[in-house]
Amino acid sequence: MRFAEVIGQDAAKDLLRRLADEQRLPHALMLVGGEGSGHLPLALALARYVLCEAPREGEPCEQCTQCRHSAHYTHPDLHFSFPTVGSKATSEQYYKQWREALEENPYLNVHQWLMRLDAENRQGNITRDECVQIVKKLSLKTFEGRHKVLLMWMPEYLGKEGNRLLKLIEEPPPHTIFLFVAENPDLILGTILSRCQIVRLSPLTDEQIARALQQREGLDAEQALAFAQIADGNYNKALELARTTDQPHAQVFVDWLRKCYARQGAALVQWCNEAAKWGREPQKNFLHYGLHFWRELLVWNLSGHTMPLRLLPAEQETARKMARVVGPRQIEAIAKLFDEAIFHIERNANPKILFMDLSIRLGKLMRQPSITPSAGKA
Repeated sequence: MRFAEVIGQDAAKDLLRRLADEQRLPHALMLVGGEGSGHLPLALALARYVLCEAPREGEPCEQCTQCRHSAHYTHPDLHFSFPTVGSKATSEQYYKQWREALEENPYLNVHQWLMRLDAENRQGNITRDECVQIVKKLSLKTFEGRHKVLLMWMPEYLGKEGNRLLKLIEEPPPHTIFLFVAENPDLILGTILSRCQIVRLSPLTDEQIARALQQREGLDAEQALAFAQIADGNYNKALELARTTDQPHAQVFVDWLRKCYARQGAALVQWCNEAAKWGREPQKNFLHYGLHFWRELLVWNLSGHTMPLRLLPAEQETARKMARVVGPRQIEAIAKLFDEAIFHIERNANPKILFMDLSIRLGKLMRQPSITPSAGKA
């Protein structure tokens, strides 16, 4: 991973490059950002940059032995720590799966990672044995490079085991750098936070995500922007949409809304039969798309129609018409319906029954302008 491959985050890139070039990089650095913001790719790029023998123009040289090893995450001085499954598990047992995951998608989230480990309903954690291994590894001299780098992804999963690392973080061996990649600092021990310099990352913009989807996934501009708007700053979510969606959501969603509002029973039965064939992930993505539509309509309504509608042109026309008959209370109830539907899809509900029930209840809500926020449970 190179800095140029990290989407956006230009300010953070410039800061980290400058600190590394001036040899002022702190021995404990924590990159904090939301899912899909690029905190893990940025940490990988920094680790490679630090290990390179002769970086050029703000990037690793790509030619030295250090670069060849770090390019595939096999550098002997680059150590990883991440959530695993099992009370005795350590990260080293899963290095093969970890490298494969990073090659496929360095913007992945914890759920996607744990599913690779067949975690099912088991909780991920960074264990006592893992902390003992970290202390042992970092007590050794460097093998090849000038530095030893420990990149810990999601230190939130350390829990109280983080106390075992406090002395090491505060007084690390020479040429040792800790890179922590976190999403929720509130779940991290305050004693660890106080020993780190924190760099906070902003969510990615719609334009940055859309551009990346066009360049990396080959999407057309309109579809890329649609997925970017749904993802709301999360490139991992946009990538998931792009890789699991076979049909344009905007057209299908608007057509479904019209059928629900007009109570076209036979047409809705046919539509639900087709939706049942999509598969669980595309069905969830479709409903997330719907939540985006209703959220944008709600913001537009509450702003007195002054805020821009972050929807495609075809959707904007439908949204403006829908605003005449669907108010904030209806949208609140509709969003709750969609959240419930996503919950049941994740638990393998019958999709035909689920979408038919959702269609009927959605049609009722859109035709009842004066309801209470709790409506929709009928």
